[in-house]
Amino acid sequence: MNAAISAITAPEAVTRQQTGVPATLIMGVVNVTPDSFSDGGAWFGEDDAVAHGLLLAGQGAAIVDVGGESTRPGAARPSEAEELRRVVPVVRRLAAAGLVVSADTMRASVARAALEAGAAIINDVSGGQADPQMAPLIASAGVPFVLMHWRGHSATMQSGELTRYDDVVSEVCAELLTRVEAMTAAGVDPGQIILDPGLGFSKTAGHNWQLLARLDEVAGLGYPVLLGASRKRFLGRIDRAADGTEAPPGDRDAATAATSLLAAQAGAWCVRVHDVLPTLAALRVEAATRAAAAPAPPAGSGR
Repeated sequence: MNAAISAITAPEAVTRQQTGVPATLIMGVVNVTPDSFSDGGAWFGEDDAVAHGLLLAGQGAAIVDVGGESTRPGAARPSEAEELRRVVPVVRRLAAAGLVVSADTMRASVARAALEAGAAIINDVSGGQADPQMAPLIASAGVPFVLMHWRGHSATMQSGELTRYDDVVSEVCAELLTRVEAMTAAGVDPGQIILDPGLGFSKTAGHNWQLLARLDEVAGLGYPVLLGASRKRFLGRIDRAADGTEAPPGDRDAATAATSLLAAQAGAWCVRVHDVLPTLAALRVEAATRAAAAPAPPAGSGR
């Protein structure tokens, strides 16, 4: 793990285990979009987006993730100029306020501008596949890079061919490692890389549940893991209203918090969520339980 990731992760995991502080970090979502599936339009204005990022950080998000392109199934891509207009001013103001900011983008030009504006992390849902200039940029910048499992853009990612797996967990792990090899061949230090299994991206609800059930296998690849399950449709399907309708995105935060607890138990480095407080409570439960199970310090240790 490189120094940049370690700085974000501090204090060290062993200290967190002893004190009961959650070992898994929270990344709060700031969608500067009109069409995201959960909160499209809510934070589309620059001032609203900045205020929301500050709120998420104040509630306990260690990182705020600013994105200007919706990646919901079927979403159309904004122009490069529009994505820059949405993202860069918000990144600049949040970074100036002292927050650790991640830029959620597939475009190297947007990533570069975000880094110049103060972003500390690049979160690329394509894992560097959408833009061939992303890998050399990340290599030269030396910043943490979230490499997500991805098989295609939003317009096609849920097509039958792209959602076909024999063993989704094994294949996702293998495809993630293939992308790691491609990034490192381009000069990216392995210590910069964070893996994301990409729940909902070219995956059915069943695939998402299998990845959650075996998330320890993704963590076992040896890289920090970011999980993004927040408010996704597969959670709405298990949290139905009395009339059988799916829970809308805004009513999926309790289920999201449950996935955050599962992620922490599997050793995830960070969870990406829309609503910080329920997840923070779940992570504190996990941390307190883990601390209670830890061996007592030897007598006379002074602790």
